[in-house]
Amino acid sequence: MGSEKITNIERQIFALTSQLHELRKAASGEVVPNYTFTTLDGEISLLDMFGDQDSLLVIHNMGQGCRYCTLWADGFNGFVPHLESVMPVFLVSRDAPTLQREFANSRGWRFRLASHSGGNYIHEQSVMEGSDNAPGAVVYTRSGDKIRRKNSASFGPGDIYCSMWSLLGLGGVSESDWTPQFAYWRRPDVLEDGGENLLDIESAQISF
Repeated sequence: MGSEKITNIERQIFALTSQLHELRKAASGEVVPNYTFTTLDGEISLLDMFGDQDSLLVIHNMGQGCRYCTLWADGFNGFVPHLESVMPVFLVSRDAPTLQREFANSRGWRFRLASHSGGNYIHEQSVMEGSDNAPGAVVYTRSGDKIRRKNSASFGPGDIYCSMWSLLGLGGVSESDWTPQFAYWRRPDVLEDGGENLLDIESAQISF
């Protein structure tokens, strides 16, 4: 009986997700300014980010100090080549470009990176009203020099954008039962090297 109920709910979720995709496909969006960001190579505008494409995916990351944002980006990283067959993908945060690149390299991320520096872009384009540093994603479209914000979504524990929650759910683990970490190392009862001067793996942000 429980299995049948689960299957029915999964079918409902699939149907609702299909409806959501159709609504988003039909959305036209509102016109937005051509914001400027900083990168290791200098300034880049929102229009520049499109390259020769007409759609652009911008991932809002809270920065290298957020374990949840790191989890989402770790998950998206494998999709970058697939996504970029459709639209460029940029990960933006308020962190300085040098810090962004250092952290991205430590995680093996392949995103194009840009910093909004906590300025007008994130204040006006936040995925969550009233917040100027919320995690999420925005898809922009362009027609000539006109940019529109077509769709956006905020990220949070248990959302549909991180497959980790669904996989944990299969194991009977909910988002309230588990918190992501930067790395998963358990200290042995005995360290053969004596254990002196051992760095805190979380504060050191060592990649897995």
